[in-house]
Amino acid sequence: MPINHAVSAGMSGIRAAGDLVARVQMAKKMRIKEAKEYVAKKLNVRVRDLSDCAVMRDIRNELNIGEPNARPHSAFGLIAKSRIAKILDIEINSVNRFKNMINAE
Repeated sequence: MPINHAVSAGMSGIRAAGDLVARVQMAKKMRIKEAKEYVAKKLNVRVRDLSDCAVMRDIRNELNIGEPNARPHSAFGLIAKSRIAKILDIEINSVNRFKNMINAE
């Protein structure tokens, strides 16, 4: 199953930048073209590089923001989400809730 998912995810998932574009669309209420341009600018890549799995694998590794085939010591879950929120300058509810829980204690 993991191989099937990795092969089929494409731009709409974590193999490239589909998850990042979708988060920006929802958080900033942008259309897909605007969201792709925004993400590309934040990652310092061309818009067409967002759908290139090889380019995005290197960028995800460099920024440590999650990838489909996780390496040892690579970010996942809330750690990856918090890095994504910071890089894209967006709010992610689960990250905010976790930060509030930490600050409350």
